[in-house]
Amino acid sequence: MIRVLLVDDQALLRAGLRMILDNAEDMVVVGEAADGAEVVATVAESAPDVVLMDIRMPDVDGLEATRLVRDRFDGPRVLILTTFDLDEYVYAALRAGASGFILKDTLAADLLSAIRAVARGDAIVAPAVTKRLIERHIGTSADPLPRSEHELRMLTRRELEVLELVARGLSNAEIAGRLFLTEGTVKGHVSRILAKLALRDRVQAVVLAYECGLVRAGNV
Repeated sequence: MIRVLLVDDQALLRAGLRMILDNAEDMVVVGEAADGAEVVATVAESAPDVVLMDIRMPDVDGLEATRLVRDRFDGPRVLILTTFDLDEYVYAALRAGASGFILKDTLAADLLSAIRAVARGDAIVAPAVTKRLIERHIGTSADPLPRSEHELRMLTRRELEVLELVARGLSNAEIAGRLFLTEGTVKGHVSRILAKLALRDRVQAVVLAYECGLVRAGNV
């Protein structure tokens, strides 16, 4: 059973999300928070697997709340809720440790799929949304993390191929089909890429691929 914590300052939206999750046989809502300031205490109390986090909230926003969760707890993974226009903090939230982002107007089935993916350790990286996000924020983040193409030299040719496809939003299964590999082999390549480049997850791998120029925003 996937334990989910809802964090949003709008009670109506939390109620709608709870209704969707309550109808999923493999999920349970273990708590709610109306502000980022409540997140740490609520996470400690409810022990969620996934924190569904709004980005824009009064007092403590989703960016700071994500940092707090990732700094103080090992288990919970953060899935950011954002608007279609892409909040200016989403890119920074991914860097702060969020496992991905999902639009507030997404279909219920896609929301549930995203939560399941994050719970099992995957990252949610939608290519079209990622392209817009990178275009707006690469080089303009308030907390820059300079990257160079030289960092990619430690990767093998196959690992570079896998990283490029990860950055284009392909799943392990899709990459396996594209490169005629087994899914387990792709998973191994991804793990080695993350280890070599000291990255937390696939989201950070996508960010690095764009920053190093391995993938261009206009070519996704």
